[in-house]
Amino acid sequence: MAEKQSSPLLHELARRLKSVREERHLTLQEVYDATGVHVSRVESGRRSVALLTVAMLCRYYQVQLAQIVDGIEQLIEDPRRQ
Repeated sequence: MAEKQSSPLLHELARRLKSVREERHLTLQEVYDATGVHVSRVESGRRSVALLTVAMLCRYYQVQLAQIVDGIEQLIEDPRRQ
C-alpha cells in the first residue's frame, strides 16, 4: 500500500514542533519519557496529529498552542482543487 504524501500543513506543523524541541535542546527520548508521545512520528509530518497531542507537546515545551499554529490554516489544501 502506498503511503499518502504529507500535506503542507502537516509538514509545517512538524517543522515548527521540531524547531521548538531543538531550541530547548531536548532529545526525542527525553520528550517521549516525559510525555509518552512518539515525537519522531509527529515530526515526520507524514501522519495526522491529534490536537490533544499538539497541545500536550506545547505544554511540555512551555509554548502557547497559538504560537505553533498561528497562520498555519493558510496551508490547508482546498478539496475542490483535488
